[in-house]
Amino acid sequence: MVFLYVPNKLGLLPQRRVFMYAPAFHHSPKIPIFVQHSSLQHRAHVSTNSSVGSNWKSWHGFRKHLLRLWRPLPTGVGLVLLVLLRWRYIRQKDPSSDSKTADVAKGWEITCYRAVPLRMLSRIWGWITNKQLPLSVRPFVYNYYASTFGCNLQEAAYEDLTSYKSLAEFFCRPLKDGVRPIDKIDCIVSPADGHVISFGPVDTCKVEQVKGVTYSLQQFLGDPTWSSKLSHSYADHDTDTLTASDYKQSLLLNKDTALYQCVVYLAPGDYHRFHSPVNWDVTFRRHFQGELLSVNPKVAQWIPDLFTLNERAVYVGRWKHGFFSLTAVGATNVGSIHVYCDKGLVTNQRKWQMMKSRHKDSFLVDMQGETVEMRKGQPFGEFRLGSTVVLLFEAPKDYKFKLRTGQRILVGEGVSECHVE
Repeated sequence: MVFLYVPNKLGLLPQRRVFMYAPAFHHSPKIPIFVQHSSLQHRAHVSTNSSVGSNWKSWHGFRKHLLRLWRPLPTGVGLVLLVLLRWRYIRQKDPSSDSKTADVAKGWEITCYRAVPLRMLSRIWGWITNKQLPLSVRPFVYNYYASTFGCNLQEAAYEDLTSYKSLAEFFCRPLKDGVRPIDKIDCIVSPADGHVISFGPVDTCKVEQVKGVTYSLQQFLGDPTWSSKLSHSYADHDTDTLTASDYKQSLLLNKDTALYQCVVYLAPGDYHRFHSPVNWDVTFRRHFQGELLSVNPKVAQWIPDLFTLNERAVYVGRWKHGFFSLTAVGATNVGSIHVYCDKGLVTNQRKWQMMKSRHKDSFLVDMQGETVEMRKGQPFGEFRLGSTVVLLFEAPKDYKFKLRTGQRILVGEGVSECHVE
């Protein structure tokens, strides 16, 4: 039995003696234990102090760790909020407005937008979309995506939705044979399903991105170091001393020709593969490592030089009229760009900022060491979600498009009045 003194802290009542029975251990005798309040309080104080001290140290360390994690959150939330508010404004803006004064982003707005970790988010999205889905949920997920973004599942080569193991496979689904007939008469056809956001002649080094907002041709393509492979016969310039005014002319291979462009935007619900728009020989690839900002036409109208900021793969070669290039531009959630004839292309790498050069060049050859020959309508590559394809090419000065801005276009449809001879 234990005799325990319980003090009265207020001093109003006499102290009480409390009887407590000690537990028996095996055959140990029950020995009464007299515990004075002072010794009990001392032991409790020592035990409490040691436990409190250790707890305080662990809590203090956890609190410091929590603060380190918390500090970037307000900045990140603020940046995301800024982007969302700006996106809301863009979406509420009347798309039919033809105002010549474009409401372009200010420098600090672009800086804030670029501070959002869109490359990391795109890698996370890529990781999610590459995860294999259970058979039971595949039809629900794919049908929901198709209804949300307006996908035409009847054109898919495999109508059984359970045959697509992941969202990534569903995004890049092939089409049935014959659903995209290739125009045999027109010399250039659309490389992708999407909307035409810009087209026309390139008169200066400032090329129209959308509705008066421009991007730099020289920054978009980079130095014309591929010129030796294309056998320049008309424009022979020293690339080290090339000025912006001479850059456009340096791309031309023949006399009495001009430079043209055509930009096709692929929405999330579009067919995600892109094809060769002409018969041409691909000799050179330049991979620019950059941002993954949205390339939605409304964003492209807001941010000048958007195409030069984003990651992209530039393919350069020659067709019957001279210079020809096809550029696949990356975008938010489109970190993955696959090109079938270029297995060395790896996009959205984690530590691209640490590399010595922002771009990486490669001369393309086939198994026989020759340039890669592409036929009109031949599959070229694919995006994981939607993005943009930019065509820049040399053609006769009387070359005319048969397009309109915002027009819906499909793979294989003719884009010009130039006919095959």
